Amino acid sequence: METMHIRCAGFSAAVDAYARDDGDLWFISMLGNQQSVRALWARLLKGEPAVLSDDALMGGRYCELAREARGTTRFHAARLPVTGATQGMLIPEHALYAGERFDFLLLARSAEEAPALHYRFLSRRVDLPLHPLWADWLWERALQRGEARPLDALGVHAWLCVPDRSDLTQALGRALRGHRIPVPTAERADAA
Repeated sequence: METMHIRCAGFSAAVDAYARDDGDLWFISMLGNQQSVRALWARLLKGEPAVLSDDALMGGRYCELAREARGTTRFHAARLPVTGATQGMLIPEHALYAGERFDFLLLARSAEEAPALHYRFLSRRVDLPLHPLWADWLWERALQRGEARPLDALGVHAWLCVPDRSDLTQALGRALRGHRIPVPTAERADAA
């Protein structure tokens, strides 16, 4: 895995994971001394531009924390044993299962994990009776319709998801009538 760095206003840290859309940074996990990690967090929340690069001192691409994420981002910091370094993660409400927003940021450890996570986030946000058996179909549909858009990411798989309720309702009805997804039975419902 390549090593990335973030720099802003004289502070820098190593980056072990991020998700971005062009210049908008949606998620970042930084490693460094506590002062630098906290300073970078504060600068990003203020909307100051930072530079992401594979070189600690030069080059790279400008980015800033996505405007939609600034007011709702949570900062989690932990001291790493032995090294004394601090890991800081900026996680927007968009990426939280219990978040109030209709749109969401899907962060997965692997691409295989994405359909189940998408189903879980989606079923909390729409008032349709969705079933876990439909997770793969729902995910493929979201990708095809552009409702789940992949982000440039490192150390994580990330998609920005903006479901279309009306289209989902119609597509679900067509899929059930056309037998493209299974109709849940009492036995299947108990197993799920």
